[in-house]
Amino acid sequence: MTPADLSRTLVRAVRCAVEDGELPAQAGVPGGRVVVERTRPGGVGEYATPVAFQLAKGAGRRPADVARLLARRLDRVDGIERVEITGAGFLNFVLAPPSAAEVVRAAQAHAPRPEYEAQHAPEAEAPAVTGLRERAVPEVPAPAVTGLRQRAVHEAVLRIRRSQGLAPAPTAAPAAPAPVAPVARRDGDVVARYGDAAARWAMLTVAPQETPVFSPALLLQSEPGEFFRVRYAFSRSRALLRNAAQLGFTPLPGPPEDTGAGPLLRALTEYPLVLEAAAHHRAPERLARHLVELADALLDFQYRVLPHGDEKPSAAHRARLALAEAAGTVLAGGLALLGIDAPERL
Repeated sequence: MTPADLSRTLVRAVRCAVEDGELPAQAGVPGGRVVVERTRPGGVGEYATPVAFQLAKGAGRRPADVARLLARRLDRVDGIERVEITGAGFLNFVLAPPSAAEVVRAAQAHAPRPEYEAQHAPEAEAPAVTGLRERAVPEVPAPAVTGLRQRAVHEAVLRIRRSQGLAPAPTAAPAAPAPVAPVARRDGDVVARYGDAAARWAMLTVAPQETPVFSPALLLQSEPGEFFRVRYAFSRSRALLRNAAQLGFTPLPGPPEDTGAGPLLRALTEYPLVLEAAAHHRAPERLARHLVELADALLDFQYRVLPHGDEKPSAAHRARLALAEAAGTVLAGGLALLGIDAPERL
């Protein structure tokens, strides 16, 4: 079971509890979604959720009682190895690890979608990603969103929330944007100096209320630069596919039979949770940080993908290639949500 599966399982458990009369009808999950996050240091299990606190108010019961009710239902679900309740009603989980094939298939849902970008582009007449200076901001009328960084943050938040089905209702009044620290005057024209994509990266990798840092590392065409590393990892995933084709084999999900695949599998498995948290907290920096983690895992794993020397391509090689392809798909999709392109050759 993946963390995203756990979120859906929690929603079903709540609905079943309501249908069976264990919870009142008004105790439904707000928005039909349950936020699941990595357990914090010192916590219990692998993943946790405060959903019992959300339900308790509508149910007129204590969070601990609601948590126990849900725990009894979830303890019987395949893929959940253990459920524990901590504090006043936090549910904590240990999951059976998903197979590599399941992780790869789930990753395909996060591919960049040109039709999605066109449908939700800030300007109907210019659906492609354009420069920060030229973009109009959707949903929030001027002068509510002004300034280079505020536009970049607002656009990224809208794309991330839409990817999670959280688009604002057409009739809803535009919400006031959260405070965003502007680009410092000392940094000057960052788009002219660093380019649109690198400027976006710098503006979206720190929390909106923090002042972004622009450094020469943004211009580095080598692995010490995080911006380069994320896009380079995507280009490496595509190079591996080209090289494999020359050797006569294609990706096929399956067991990679390589203990070195662990960090990459973990980063891919947790990506849906990161997206959900980024949407919930309106925090694009969470997505950017995870893309760095995923890129680093792929760059470490890339040397295990293709056969070496006289070695013949095997099922394990095809499975490793599928894993690398999935990582590239997620990297490109994540960058697109931030408004940044992913070159196939870098």
